[in-house]
Amino acid sequence: MQTVPQVPLLTNTRYVSGELDGVPSEYGGKRRAYTDSNIPSSVESRSMDMSREFSPYEFGDIAWKERLESWKLKQDKMQMTTTENDHAGGGGIGHDDPGQNGEAHMNTDVRGPLSRVVPIPSSRITPYRIIIVLRLIILAFFLRYRVLNPVNDAYGLWLTSVICEIWFAISWILDQFPKWLPINRETFLDRLSLRFEPEGKPSQLAAVDVFVSTVDPLKEPPLVTANTVLSILSVDYPVDKVSCYVSDDGAAMLTFETLSETSEFARKWVPFCKKFSIEPRAPEMYFSQKIDYLKDKVQPTFVKERRAMKREYEEFKVRINALVAKAHKVPEEGWTMQDGTSWPGNNTRDHPGMIQVFLGHSGGHDIEGNELPSLVYVSREKRPGFNHHKKAGAMNALVRVSGVLTNAPFFLNLDCDHYINNSKAIREAMCILMDPEVGKGVCYVQFPQRFDGIDLHDRYANHNVVFFDINLKGLDGVQGPVYVGTGCCFRRQALYGHDAPFVDTPSKDDFITRVFCGPRKKGKASKSRGSNKKIPARSDSSIPMFTLEEVEEGAEGYDDDNKSLLSQKNYEKKFGQSSVFVASTFYENGGVPQSASPSSLLKEAIYVISCGYEDKTDWGKEIGWIYGSVTEDILTGFKMHCRGWRSIYCMPTRPAFKGSAPINLSDRLHQVLRWALGSVEILLSKHCPLWYGYGGRLKWLQRLAYVNTTVYPITSLPLLAYCTLPAVCLLTGKFIIPTISNFASLWFISLFLSIFITGILEMRWSGVGVTDWWRNEQFWVIGGVSAHLFALFQGLLKVLAGIDTNFTVTAKGGDDEDFGELYIFKWTTLLIPPTSLIVVNLVGVVAGISDALNSGYQSWGPLFGKLFFAFWVIVHLYPFLKGLMGRQNRTPTIVIVWSILLASIFSLLWVRIDPFTSQTPTNQGGCGDNC
Repeated sequence: MQTVPQVPLLTNTRYVSGELDGVPSEYGGKRRAYTDSNIPSSVESRSMDMSREFSPYEFGDIAWKERLESWKLKQDKMQMTTTENDHAGGGGIGHDDPGQNGEAHMNTDVRGPLSRVVPIPSSRITPYRIIIVLRLIILAFFLRYRVLNPVNDAYGLWLTSVICEIWFAISWILDQFPKWLPINRETFLDRLSLRFEPEGKPSQLAAVDVFVSTVDPLKEPPLVTANTVLSILSVDYPVDKVSCYVSDDGAAMLTFETLSETSEFARKWVPFCKKFSIEPRAPEMYFSQKIDYLKDKVQPTFVKERRAMKREYEEFKVRINALVAKAHKVPEEGWTMQDGTSWPGNNTRDHPGMIQVFLGHSGGHDIEGNELPSLVYVSREKRPGFNHHKKAGAMNALVRVSGVLTNAPFFLNLDCDHYINNSKAIREAMCILMDPEVGKGVCYVQFPQRFDGIDLHDRYANHNVVFFDINLKGLDGVQGPVYVGTGCCFRRQALYGHDAPFVDTPSKDDFITRVFCGPRKKGKASKSRGSNKKIPARSDSSIPMFTLEEVEEGAEGYDDDNKSLLSQKNYEKKFGQSSVFVASTFYENGGVPQSASPSSLLKEAIYVISCGYEDKTDWGKEIGWIYGSVTEDILTGFKMHCRGWRSIYCMPTRPAFKGSAPINLSDRLHQVLRWALGSVEILLSKHCPLWYGYGGRLKWLQRLAYVNTTVYPITSLPLLAYCTLPAVCLLTGKFIIPTISNFASLWFISLFLSIFITGILEMRWSGVGVTDWWRNEQFWVIGGVSAHLFALFQGLLKVLAGIDTNFTVTAKGGDDEDFGELYIFKWTTLLIPPTSLIVVNLVGVVAGISDALNSGYQSWGPLFGKLFFAFWVIVHLYPFLKGLMGRQNRTPTIVIVWSILLASIFSLLWVRIDPFTSQTPTNQGGCGDNC
């Protein structure tokens, strides 16, 4: 692969809509204001150090070292065998030089694939598929029986239950069949190092831009963002190939000052991490680990340097805490910088674009004199009257800024609270994206999300293990996992709206795979609805193309169709009116022209983040993050899959990234509410997978997965009704199922057994534990009757009536202990439906048992079915009930009042129904007072 020179960036400068300011003096820089008229004409460029030698172990791993030692032993044995053959008079190939054989072996290893598919053993996956088919057949017969056998004396209850069960069956099919082809993957980091990091030569690994997004530093703690940035700057990857871009969509001076402090601390932290190969490389998580940190450490100076570094980090934390405390007291005139000028972002809704290069390839060095990766602060322009599209708009701004400044062919997107837990995470992604066989058609590599700070029992299924370890593994065998918003490494060209290239792969699909996943198409690409443009072929991606006129001049060798694609009008409509950015899109392997000056690139970068740049372009429609939903991640991945791209799921042994998740009940429900609202928005948009993308290259099982992703909030309506039915049945004495025969009972028993066995086999091939599986089942009910229900109505109001409704959360109290947030009660309207269901079903259980005690033993038989139904609801809502109780059963007053109110209503209803009245018919003849 050809090495693309990186752009020399101007260090310690910030452009504010064409103006350039220095770094605050308190951070070691003298403040000086520049304008367009006095921008330095030249900046010292970074010369690439070609003399640096790379050890084969420097970017490899222990496994490769052991493998090489094993190979040497084999060569010694081979040499001894050859010597014996020589003494015995042997000839021919027995006289070959063992060194040549070893070299051939290593060359074969270098040419080998960088990753491979590890299929699930047939002993585990075959029974799983068989039981799915059997469950589908049993479900068909069960629904047939339910439809053909109504309950005449409870027709309304029966009809409601049948409608719910039919929808549950459809929902199960949408969720189950995309998991038909689960696979695992294995990457070979040693081969990656051998192929792209030859000893004594510069690294040929592809450059990677890392995007970190943040909005409000008072809600997203600056120390958390700083730890994420530090883990990126110290990643195990060539420093000249990594650039970190931090998007501050709130234009907060606190974030700016935090990054300035972080860049200074990084000069000490990064060399410490790389010297001692520590994991993880986020200092807060590293120093808080409750493990033996001396394990496998042999350097005598490690303990001394670790203590010194911990002291440095504690001082760094104090400085950050001081900045946070200062930020809570906003001056009336707004924030002022060290030179006395007003902070441009004082008005968060009306401010110019800002770019600050804290660390650059030509000026960012650690305390040992080694280069550091680039660190760039970006705050896009905000003006009243413009739709800025929230996170999706901020991410698109980062795509354009990075395309102008560094233009790496790949970029990694992280939330500000997701740090790099595995320093080789980028290498794991490169094993797939840079693989000449697999990587060509891959648009992104998605890593699973793992979380710190979750309570031991994971009460509210925060780890979401079933989704990450079962559903996404299943999709990896189809067309790839959905994009989940963070921990994802993208191919830049795939996000530019191009169709995927066709990759000829040997067909190993069985009959069912071909039916559900679609055939392997060959020949001319079928055009999707999203894009009908082709990528013009380029022989050399490093040729500088700075203006559109030069691009058109280079089109003489293309046919008429490609000439029309290279026209200025088409590209301005697609990418915007920045000729520099448009030219950067022609570099398939990334990089920027060597002739570009840093000052001109920074001025162009300011232009591409102006609030009017996207007007009348394809940004947010066909290019970049797609607008139209608060879950822009699902929509963006869906568009790329429709164009024929596939994604890959990468699960290294050590989790690549870790983040934080809300462990409080109300916060967790609001998080789920936002996800469900985004799904409703997609469902009611033109991009709904029910009708979008036909005629493209989206596989059928992948479409089912996306349909399930968008329609699942609808399940809240039948789920709420179904959870109410037990209480109604207990209060009225009626039931949704008629008296059944022994033969009919077989369908009920078979259905329950198939559900149970499916869950067991699913846990068996995936490795998911029983506790995680059960917590997922419980929270499916809790979220379904609360957050999903509100999201459905809020989405309908927002899309159809234009009414945007927000649900506020108010904190009522808590504890300052470990997992203290778990016990904080925050009242929100999302708590009303599940609280009502618990109270109603408990009242129904009491009423049913009281009626049975009054009526005699003959009424206990029919009661058991109703009680089982009610307890099914209560058991699934049990974590919610514990959340209401708080620590030591201190139930909030509002819950007690609400429970008493509902209990009173249903008690009066129960008295009105009068279940204690004798059911014997009265004498029609009338007997007067003697009766």
